[in-house]
Amino acid sequence: MPYSISSIQAPIDDSMKAFEGKFKTFMKTKVMLLDTIMHYIVQRKGKQMRPMFVFLTAGCMGEITEKTFRGAALIELLHTATLVHDDVVDDSNYRRGFFSINAIWKNKIAVLVGDYLLSKGLLLSVENEDFDLLKSVSTAVREMSEGELLQIEKARKLDITEDVYFDIITKKTATLIAACCAVGFQSAGADAEMVEKARLFGEKVGIAFQIKDDLFDYGDAEIGKPLGIDIKEKKMTLPLIFALQNTDTSTKKRIIQMIKKESEDTNKVREVIDFVKSTGGLAYANQKMNEIAEEARAILATFPASVYRNSLGDLISYTIERNK
Repeated sequence: MPYSISSIQAPIDDSMKAFEGKFKTFMKTKVMLLDTIMHYIVQRKGKQMRPMFVFLTAGCMGEITEKTFRGAALIELLHTATLVHDDVVDDSNYRRGFFSINAIWKNKIAVLVGDYLLSKGLLLSVENEDFDLLKSVSTAVREMSEGELLQIEKARKLDITEDVYFDIITKKTATLIAACCAVGFQSAGADAEMVEKARLFGEKVGIAFQIKDDLFDYGDAEIGKPLGIDIKEKKMTLPLIFALQNTDTSTKKRIIQMIKKESEDTNKVREVIDFVKSTGGLAYANQKMNEIAEEARAILATFPASVYRNSLGDLISYTIERNK
């Protein structure tokens, strides 16, 4: 595809490399077991999308400062803490294709590691009096928890409407990217109005990102996400919600019963996928994703022109055109 992480990251390459070193140093501890686990976490980082958003938005607004590095570290620490705890809650043995912390060191240690990461993040902000950054990131973590609980509550009845779906993904996914962008602007000294614009920009990109992720459930690409996994897990995503809202009552009832009682049957999952495709669910979700991406571009156009802004534009394109 025309957009790659390396080309998008080019204007902040030096900052990202510096951040990696600073973050490794910051994660070091005198407790041998904890140090081993911290090393394991750092070595298995993903695409580093969150720090990328922080540095690109900071560069876009003005200057990448030490506060920018602390903001990126705060987000990584608090987010990693939530992931470690999530794996315990979900009894998950893998994270990004590697063994999870709880799979190797068991639940008790994983919970304590999550607590440790959380406290490190809080202290990093408090000790440097970065209370504005702490408020942005803490708000995001609170909303992520609310989103997870709302999804669990609604999954029991499979009665999620489109409005509720957007509420869930805004809280679960988009709020963290929104916090990254707000933190980037805050670290560069932006005023409250510009910080809110950055937050809204990140939220739009995050929503588009999640819709794209949900669309992968219906494709055959090698994306590291098994086909129909959301259906098997009884997750109501936008393509399915639209399809159910635009079919007759008896078909709707039959499909819902199939998801509730037969989601482990591969043939039944395929039937649900075919139903969603034939009812226009994928086309609708694609349309909504592109509309929201355009809303993000409109906000981006109000930011100062720079190579950083160009990269943020490419990041929007990457988000909706990626194949994994």
